Amino acid sequence: MNSRSLVDCIGNTPLIRLNKISDATGCEILGKAEFMNPGGSVKDRAALGMVRDAERNNALQPGGIIVEGTAGNTGIGLAVVGNALGYSTVVVMPNNQSIEKIMTLKAYGVDVKLVPPVPFKDPNHFVHQSERLAKKLNANSKNGAFWANQFDNIANAKFHQDTTGPEIWEQTKGLVSGFVCSAGTGGTLGGVARALKGFSSNITIAVADPTGSALYDYYTNGTLNLEGSSITEGIGNSRITTNLQGAPIDMAFQIEDQESIPLVYQMIQEEGLCLGGSTGVNVAGAIRLAKELGPGNTIVTILCDSGLIYKARLFNKNFLAKHKIQLPEWLDMENLS
Repeated sequence: MNSRSLVDCIGNTPLIRLNKISDATGCEILGKAEFMNPGGSVKDRAALGMVRDAERNNALQPGGIIVEGTAGNTGIGLAVVGNALGYSTVVVMPNNQSIEKIMTLKAYGVDVKLVPPVPFKDPNHFVHQSERLAKKLNANSKNGAFWANQFDNIANAKFHQDTTGPEIWEQTKGLVSGFVCSAGTGGTLGGVARALKGFSSNITIAVADPTGSALYDYYTNGTLNLEGSSITEGIGNSRITTNLQGAPIDMAFQIEDQESIPLVYQMIQEEGLCLGGSTGVNVAGAIRLAKELGPGNTIVTILCDSGLIYKARLFNKNFLAKHKIQLPEWLDMENLS
């Protein structure tokens, strides 16, 4: 019998050719199908990497509590891994995230603590609150608590460097010309960038950054200025995290919602892929990178998570109209608007 545990099923996701987009650009545009991980997103990798590292370093004891500040998907990943390995999970989360993510966390038995969204410099930012809570639980709980600290825990990027990057290199038979994706913690981008540059310095690495984030400005001008806003959750940042520090990034693209969200609907209709807004940003970045590199190149990006955990936003006519985005007529969503 050839069977595996749940955590053994994290990673080794396929590359999917985006046919219409590849044909239109003249490049091979390939998406790493991270939505096929057990928890439904790329964050399963970060979760497993951080938990295994904590176990090795005795920061997480048997029966202990995992604590994290997250916009959602990392919390789901930690719950999946934690439940499978015998840990409970507590999540501190901004209360402006999708109701679908919140309900998914609760369905996994996570203790979800919703807090108002504030800038990172504010001591009540969800990340800072999660750190304080972890310290309290570690002192008062029988088996202690571990603060995952996904933004600055380099086990996040290291897991991508050890797994995601080499998988891409092997799956493309070393023919990958460029890699592009958005960044929140920077774990995926930083880890994959280091791995691919280790295989070949000729591979172009780019960040696709939504408006409302400072990463585009940083990699273009060396400053951290914020402009605009985005309805896309879980990506973008106002600072350079430890996972991103020193990552070999060659170029950056700033992606507005009016460019990325229509790609979400296009992929549903033309590719059969129902994915979230961050994937729209990634695919927009891949199209931009294809134009930079020219026809004949192979470009890889990340297909992050399902669009179905953003139903109240991505398929809500009234919500979209407020943000000057039009829901395609072929999507019959009258009952959700």
